[in-house]
Amino acid sequence: MSADVQFASLPETSTTKASPASGKLAAAAALRFGSLLAFAAILVIFAATAPYFLTVGNIGNVLGQSAISGVLAIGLTIVLIAGGSNVVTGGIDLSLAANMGLSAAVYATLIQLGFSDVVAGAAALATGLAIGIVNALAIVFAGIVPLLATLAVMNVVAGLELVLTQNTVLPASTDLLTALSSSDGFGIPILAYVLIGFTIVATAIVQFTPLGLRLYAVGEFPEAARAAGLPLKSLVAGAFVASGFCGGIAGILSVAYLSGSTTGSGEMLLPVVVTALLGSVFSRRLVPTIGGTLISTLFVGFLINGFQLLNLPSTLVSGVQGLLILIVVSATTLLRKREI
Repeated sequence: MSADVQFASLPETSTTKASPASGKLAAAAALRFGSLLAFAAILVIFAATAPYFLTVGNIGNVLGQSAISGVLAIGLTIVLIAGGSNVVTGGIDLSLAANMGLSAAVYATLIQLGFSDVVAGAAALATGLAIGIVNALAIVFAGIVPLLATLAVMNVVAGLELVLTQNTVLPASTDLLTALSSSDGFGIPILAYVLIGFTIVATAIVQFTPLGLRLYAVGEFPEAARAAGLPLKSLVAGAFVASGFCGGIAGILSVAYLSGSTTGSGEMLLPVVVTALLGSVFSRRLVPTIGGTLISTLFVGFLINGFQLLNLPSTLVSGVQGLLILIVVSATTLLRKREI
């Protein structure tokens, strides 16, 4: 389908309306390139002050650590695309971190019971999908606000994880887990390649297929999408199911990285939300994209790593992450208001 549209000639007064649009484009470009410059500046500062920051081993460690949060953030990005920019009434999935924790617990439990990686992996993915389906049913068909629905599901899932694990660590070791947790000859973890490969697949689907275009249409222009006959409920529900699937994948990666299922998966929620929301500032139109999410994943990963190398308290890291959310949401909201 061609994207070209023929417009009738406009009156001369319409030229005066170009300045607000051009002003918005300039502001969006400033936010985008300013974010990239901030990313580069942070790397330079940490390289000068934090020991071993730019070593191959440390960079590989950051990439490996970022794989889990990156997969979760991509899942949340899909929800943001389909649900719209309003995180209260639109795109948000607060159950992702708990989803990862329960999926990891299911995987580790089945491994301890003697099941193969195929069975345990399938069960972990099925767990993630089931959580995504519950979210979709609660939001799309029951009509519960996504913020409240996913918050409730998060608590239920976290409780199920505690029941399954008895709030203890469940160690797991298999050939597959060993392979995923290993590194190549250059010291780059296999998990880093998993993140890159997963990002490529997600980008191909979301950015370059009709399905992805429909998701953007539903999120940005729901009324127009409805008038065009797009199945809004099915597309939004599918986004939450895809997010749940990402939680299952992250659960498997978590078991590989930590050599088992551990408690405290809820602590991943804030970095994931920061990463997904921050990703929009790395896109041309300030909309969520998979590529932008990958850049923001690395940004947050290096930020946390630099603070750790400088022995700064974890409370400061959380404070900076919260500040990033506030800045990004405020900036993008103000810019979108200028369109109205």
